[in-house]
Amino acid sequence: MKLNGQIEMTSGPLGGKILKYALLLAATGILQQLFNAADIAVVGQYCGTNAQAAVGANGPVIGLMVNFFVGISLGSNVVMARLIGKKDAQGVSRAVHSSVLVALAGGFLLLALGEIFAGKIVLALSVPSEISGAAEKYLRIYFLGMPVILLYNFEAAIFRSTGDTRKPLAALTISGVVNVALNLFFVRALGMDVDGVATATAVSNLVSATILFVALLRADSQIKITVKKLKFDAKILSEILRIGVPSGVQSMIFSFANIIIQSAMNTLGAVVIAGSASAFNLEILSYYVINSFGQACSTFVGQNFGAGKNERCLSTLKICLAQCAAAMAISCSLILIFSRTLLAIFNRDSGVIEIGLIRLKFLFTGYIFSFAQEVLSGYLRGWGASLVPALCAMAGICGVRLAWIFTVFQKSRTFITIMTVYPISLAITAIAILLVTLIMRPSKRYSIKEIR
Repeated sequence: MKLNGQIEMTSGPLGGKILKYALLLAATGILQQLFNAADIAVVGQYCGTNAQAAVGANGPVIGLMVNFFVGISLGSNVVMARLIGKKDAQGVSRAVHSSVLVALAGGFLLLALGEIFAGKIVLALSVPSEISGAAEKYLRIYFLGMPVILLYNFEAAIFRSTGDTRKPLAALTISGVVNVALNLFFVRALGMDVDGVATATAVSNLVSATILFVALLRADSQIKITVKKLKFDAKILSEILRIGVPSGVQSMIFSFANIIIQSAMNTLGAVVIAGSASAFNLEILSYYVINSFGQACSTFVGQNFGAGKNERCLSTLKICLAQCAAAMAISCSLILIFSRTLLAIFNRDSGVIEIGLIRLKFLFTGYIFSFAQEVLSGYLRGWGASLVPALCAMAGICGVRLAWIFTVFQKSRTFITIMTVYPISLAITAIAILLVTLIMRPSKRYSIKEIR
C-alpha cells in the first residue's frame, strides 16, 4: 500500500516527478536553514555582534558531527529505495527499524562527546577570548538536542525513500514556527542570549522528530514502525553503513575543511566572523537547492536500480543535471540581487555586510561546479558506489583547502585569500567526479544484490 504523497519512480515520465521531489526536498532544507538562521538573526539584532559571532563560530564543528550521521541517513535512503524498487516489504521494514536505532545511538554518542569536549572544541577553533565563553555555552546546549536532530533526519530519509517529501516538510514547518517563537520569547522576554536560541533549537527539533515518529507508528504501509521490532538487522545495517559511511565521510570532509577555514577566519576578528556567518545563512539556501537534486538522483536511481531498470537511471542523471543547473542559476541570482537587504536582516553593521557580500560572490562562483559534483555524487551513490565520490571530495575539497590555508593564507592573511580557495577546490572536485563517472560507467558495473 502506498503512502499519501508517495511518488512512483519506476514508471512514467521522470522530469516532473524529479522536479517535484527535489523542490519539496529543497524547501525542507531551506526551511530548516531559515530556522537555524533565526538564531543568528535574533542574537545579531538583539544581543550584538559578539553574540552573533559566538553562534556563528560553532557552525563548522556542529556541521562536522551532524553531517556524518546525515550522510549515513542517505545510506538508509538508498538501501530502502532499492528494496522498495524490488518490492521487498520485509526488507524495507527491517531497514526502517535499524535506521531509527542508528539515529538514536548516534545522537546520544554526539551528545556525550559534545558535553565532554565542548571547551576543547572552542579552544581548537581559535575563537576570540571575548566570545569564547558564549560560544561554549551555545555549543553545550545545542548538543543536548543531538538525539532528536539525528532522529528527524533518519525519519525524513525513511519517508523520502518512498518518494514522500511532504511529511518531513510539514513536520519541519511546525517545529520551525516553534523555534522562531521560542527564540523571541527567550531572548526578548526572558533576557537570555545564546543560551536562549540554543534551547529554542533543541526544543523545536524535539517537536519535528516526535511528529515524524508518530507518523511512522501510524503508517499503514511497509515503513510502519512497531516498537517491539526496534532492533538492528546485521545484514541491513552492514549495507546501510557500506553506502552511508562514505557519504557521511564525504559530508564530514566539507565540514572538516570548513573548520580549518573557520579557525583561520577567526583570527581576523569578530566583524569577519559575523559577516561570514551572515552570508553562510544565505548561500546555504542555494546549496540546499543544488543538494536536493543530488538526493533526488540517489533515490530515483536507487529505486530504478532495484527494479532492474538501468536505462531510467541514466535518464535520471541527465534530467537532474539540467534541472539542477537551472535551479542553481535562479537561486544564486535572486540572492545576489537582494544580498544587501538580506544580509542586513542578520546585522546592519556596514562592515559586516561588506564581508558577507564578498563571501557570497566567491561561493556562488564555486557553485557553478558544485551542482555537477552533487548530482554526479548522488548518481554514483544510487548505484551503491558511495566510496568514489567520498575519495574525490577528500582530495579535491579537503586536500586543496587544507593546503591553501597552510601555504597561501600564511603569506596573505586576508579574507579574500580564504574565499579564493572555494571555487578552486569545487572545480577540481567536480572534474574528478566527472572523470571517474565516465570511467566507471556504473550501469555496466553493478548488478542487483539481494539483502536477506
